[in-house]
Amino acid sequence: MDIPGLPARRAALNLIDAVLRRGETLEQAGGGALARVHGDADRALARAIAGEVLRWKQDLDVLIDSATRDVLPGDAKPRAVLELMLAQVLRLETPAHAVIATGLPLLTGGPRRLAHGVFSALLKRGAALPKAPTLPDASALRWGARAEAIAAGLAVPPPLDLVLRDPAATGAWAERLGGVSLMPGHLRLPRGAAVETLEGFREGAWWVQDLAASLPARLLGAGEGRRVLDLCAAPGGKTLQLAAAGWRVTALDLSKRRLERLRANLDRTGLEAQAVQADALAWEPEAPFDAILIDAPCTATGTCRRNPDVLHRVGARQIAEMATLQARLLERAAGWLAPGGRQVYAVCSLEPEEGEAQAEKLTLTPDPIAAGELPQGIAPTPAGHLRTDPGQLADAGGLDGFFVARWRK
Repeated sequence: MDIPGLPARRAALNLIDAVLRRGETLEQAGGGALARVHGDADRALARAIAGEVLRWKQDLDVLIDSATRDVLPGDAKPRAVLELMLAQVLRLETPAHAVIATGLPLLTGGPRRLAHGVFSALLKRGAALPKAPTLPDASALRWGARAEAIAAGLAVPPPLDLVLRDPAATGAWAERLGGVSLMPGHLRLPRGAAVETLEGFREGAWWVQDLAASLPARLLGAGEGRRVLDLCAAPGGKTLQLAAAGWRVTALDLSKRRLERLRANLDRTGLEAQAVQADALAWEPEAPFDAILIDAPCTATGTCRRNPDVLHRVGARQIAEMATLQARLLERAAGWLAPGGRQVYAVCSLEPEEGEAQAEKLTLTPDPIAAGELPQGIAPTPAGHLRTDPGQLADAGGLDGFFVARWRK
């Protein structure tokens, strides 16, 4: 019989291994790694432990190496178990006796004695983590002067952001849910709120969407019954925004499963959109659109504060693959835009190859983003684009990293 809590720790170990060794996302790895973990609380614990290890891995390894005579190989199981144990006691405030009881059984023989000795020595020494996590070398090199600020934004997992179906009701919903608003139609709640139990969920008064992710759709303005294409639309946050803003939305996505989530969100909120399952590189519209929103597939490095796996599995190859796809989507979509129409391109990526470099290629007329269209504390770039980083608005809880550009035809 398993020790209580041990399956969750074993699952966390498997999640981390899937990310570091196989290059999977935490979401992809969850199906197999969490299969034998029973109960929502234990599954959430496994994900939380894995997330904290991936977020602080560089710093956890420095601590481990400071307490071992011979450096453990990077893929040694005792190192992985020690990362797991230290993340719990230093980040999740799990009592040391519970960490030992559920961590050491993951090892046997000499490795178990080694891990126990290193863990105990570090606790006696009062080991602590730095104020902000140290980025992996490859990420720090790519992000250059922005790296320090980005790292500061990763220290704490993000709060819960909601987008309201009716922006005019922002004040009322802030009072009812006890949240704060950073712009009309936005509400921020503390992390850990059980979404389905919150007031307004069942009647579809709001949906979960990071503040930065909500900005691209806002930049198309009011729809007033005009036609808009939401390209790569699922799971549907931007589709819901556009429909609520009065657009007649065609929501196109390749994934049947993700479109099912989009339709479920439309049903819950009472909003309307035409959902189309198709490959954007082969599909053709019947008529031009008044506006197009391209939330392009990307490496998603801008979501690193909520998905720390991207710090370890995204590199030059993935960035180049995504950049090629994004360029094809941008060029193709531009031909579907009616004269006078607006096109917005967005990626939740921190990589210039997926953002600024893509914007330079499009031959439409730039439509610069103005400061008045953005939350207070966020400013457009000199080129009139939007670039957000996880370190921005830190005092208010931060936001994801995005690049957004806008044009007119």
